[in-house]
Amino acid sequence: MTETSDTEAAAPASRKPWTSTIAPRVFWPSAIIIVGFVLFTVLFPTAVGDAISALQETVVGTFSWYYMLIVSGFVLFSLWIGLSHYGDIKLGPDEEPPEFGMKTWFSMLFAAGMGIGLVFWGVAEPLNHFAGIPNRATGIEAGTEEGAHQSILQTFLHWGLHPWAIYVVVGVAVAYAIHRKKRPVSIRYALESLLGRRVKGWVGDIIDIAAIVGTLFGVATSLGLGVMQVASGLEFLDIVSDPDNVTYAVLIGAITTLAIVSVVSGLKRGIKWLSNINMSLAAALLLFVLIAGPTLFIFRDIVQNIGDYFQNLLSMSFNTTAYAGEDGSAWQGSWTTFYWGWWISWAPFVGVFIARISRGRTVREFVAGVLLVPSAVTFLWFTVFGGTALHRELFGGGGLIGTDETGAATVDTNGALFGLLGEMPAGTFVVVGAIILIVLFFVTSSDSGSLVVDMLASGGDPNPPVWSRVFWGLMEGAVAVALLLAGGLNALQLVAILIALPFSVVMIGMCISTWKAFRSERATALRIQRRLQRDALTEHISQNLIDEGLVEPGNDNGSSDPDEQGGKDKKDKVPTG
Repeated sequence: MTETSDTEAAAPASRKPWTSTIAPRVFWPSAIIIVGFVLFTVLFPTAVGDAISALQETVVGTFSWYYMLIVSGFVLFSLWIGLSHYGDIKLGPDEEPPEFGMKTWFSMLFAAGMGIGLVFWGVAEPLNHFAGIPNRATGIEAGTEEGAHQSILQTFLHWGLHPWAIYVVVGVAVAYAIHRKKRPVSIRYALESLLGRRVKGWVGDIIDIAAIVGTLFGVATSLGLGVMQVASGLEFLDIVSDPDNVTYAVLIGAITTLAIVSVVSGLKRGIKWLSNINMSLAAALLLFVLIAGPTLFIFRDIVQNIGDYFQNLLSMSFNTTAYAGEDGSAWQGSWTTFYWGWWISWAPFVGVFIARISRGRTVREFVAGVLLVPSAVTFLWFTVFGGTALHRELFGGGGLIGTDETGAATVDTNGALFGLLGEMPAGTFVVVGAIILIVLFFVTSSDSGSLVVDMLASGGDPNPPVWSRVFWGLMEGAVAVALLLAGGLNALQLVAILIALPFSVVMIGMCISTWKAFRSERATALRIQRRLQRDALTEHISQNLIDEGLVEPGNDNGSSDPDEQGGKDKKDKVPTG
């Protein structure tokens, strides 16, 4: 018999088929759905666009109240778990420090969470509300000083506590499951306390498939918005003229390639470095506009805006524009309902990603870091950019709001940021920097999304193989192109709302499951604490009795003679009072 070397014996075991790196019951259905949608949309873009538009009235008109209600509920849930005694629960082993420092952790979660959206809408959204676009269903007085203030408050609602509360719900549930309970990185295990063993069967597969599909479409929505703005910036610089779908497709291809390079490099290299660079560039751009713009007005405005936001938060959170009829439904679909759907469709991606980087933090730290700090930054961002734009329209030279042939107000949503920056000192240089920032936010959103989707499709592997990272990165770019072909911005908004509907039910289940898990852990901790307190009290009393000479050490009843234990004639040695 010939001996086989250790290397030769190990070689067959190490050559595993590539299919062994995926979770087949999750990967293949998700891939088929995504690839099928892309192919059908590329072949029949008009038909898909018409189908998406046909669903608009039904979904938005029927479910806008539902989105408003549950998202407000998520805010209350997030505040409750952060402020209650559940906030002391550690998302990981009790003595383990956080995996990432505070600065890096915040940079990564913020860049993945909504960085590209802030750059796109920072100037455009307040201007749209101020101009009365698409209608005045919210009661904002277009073109007035009060209307300008109300426009900022409405923007605060869309970008403040509510979207980050959506991320808290998913993130804390997943972080508890993977770091505290040591489950694989998967959405299904966030519902284990509610569903029990069923999370390992077909029910869990459906949950993960819905999360993957929702994430792909949510990230694709952001990528579509990003390339439309990049193309507008290139047009502003006279690099391209009249950007069309071909321009968008080329830009998506180029930036997706960068995202794939980043995601292949891993979480602690490319994604971490790009996130820190992103935050530095964003901070530099923010500081520039703050100094070059109406600085004193901005400082006054931020104080007033924050106060009025919290004063009107309750009424704005539940404003469904019910008395505005069809105009109200149209406005909801273009703004609030779209945003809530967009955030929910992003929730699996951002929630899993934030959970992945939050090992070692307490629930209270998690809620404060994910809910409060980013909200404060977004308030500052929109006041600086949106406030500067509104100040120009009210007290400066204007030029950011135009009119069409009918005399109706118009805003160049894609190019509003560049219109603002171009009129400032060194405007061309700053526009170039803004385009670079958008591209980097684009890359970090795409690479983070690819990593999360790949973890879900690989059965919860926190370090999935390179080939599948590349596959899902390509799919994100392909879905973005398909949605742009199917109707541009309108298609991006509507698909975000549609995809969010089924996953919103999963999120409600997460809230229930998280509450049950936290309550169970808290009850266990209290039982242990009471037992320790009782043992400590018993030991303390026994020691005092021994010190006072009322009992002798070594016996529970105070006697050193075992024959005397339990004797009735000895009980009078222990005082009863």
